[in-house]
Amino acid sequence: MPPKLVILSGPTAVGKTALSASVARLLQTRIISADSRQCYRELRIGTAKPPRSLLEEIPHYFINSHSILHPVNAADFEFLSLGYARDIFRYRPAGVVCGGTGLYIKALCEGFDAIPAVDPALKEKVEGDYRSLGLGWLQQEVRTRDPEFFASSDIQNPRRLLRALEVSLSTGRPYSAFRTGKKAIRPFSMLRIALTLPPGELRSRIYGRVDAMMGQGLREECESLLPFRDQLPLKTLGYREIFASLEGTCTLEEAVDRIKINTWQYARRQMTWLRNQQDWIWMDPREEEKCLRVVREFTE
Repeated sequence: MPPKLVILSGPTAVGKTALSASVARLLQTRIISADSRQCYRELRIGTAKPPRSLLEEIPHYFINSHSILHPVNAADFEFLSLGYARDIFRYRPAGVVCGGTGLYIKALCEGFDAIPAVDPALKEKVEGDYRSLGLGWLQQEVRTRDPEFFASSDIQNPRRLLRALEVSLSTGRPYSAFRTGKKAIRPFSMLRIALTLPPGELRSRIYGRVDAMMGQGLREECESLLPFRDQLPLKTLGYREIFASLEGTCTLEEAVDRIKINTWQYARRQMTWLRNQQDWIWMDPREEEKCLRVVREFTE
């Protein structure tokens, strides 16, 4: 019988962390994070990492594992996560994956297309242009060079857009031309659970989480990271808005409001991505016993 992975995904603040811990306890196993920001050890508050007590209780992979000075991408995550899974299967017949970064989950489940390497000098130039000219410039460049990718991508995600532009400039071909859509065959079976809540409750949870982060010192964390604000991992929700307030382009109150609105919009995009996927079981995280029963049946 092949080993198994239980994959829990859903929008931010839906309750993935708590349920993944319950599943890991049930299976007496470890958790692989599929969150593109929680891997950075310098980002403590704004990434909603599991509490230290949980990290001490249950081993987690891909949390606090990298520095913001060495960004990782979906292709990196595919390689790393398959290694994490092999490590888990040395000890247990099943593992848990938890996170809301759709591209990372897709890389683990289905593989990542082989994309040509880009010369580091070109990457540095494109990233420098982005820092100087902003997201609007980046969006327009990708729209012009690869309208197919632009139409289907998260255009608020600069890392994804930068990757597409770099490959296009390096090869002279649109990034979408390298996306074959072929699914890799994995040596494990998967149970994919998508978590969902009523929109009003999810929005309330998101807004409450933002307020909690501010109370925990998100502004102070951003102050300490100001010298690194041009690093790609910091051009992200929660950080870019506070940086704007620290630089005087908006008030702190306006920044907090923007974080709430932008996070809610991001959560809606996460839900849209999940609805476009196949082979997912939709569940309410408040119905924990039902979720655990489904996991138990899958792993028996």
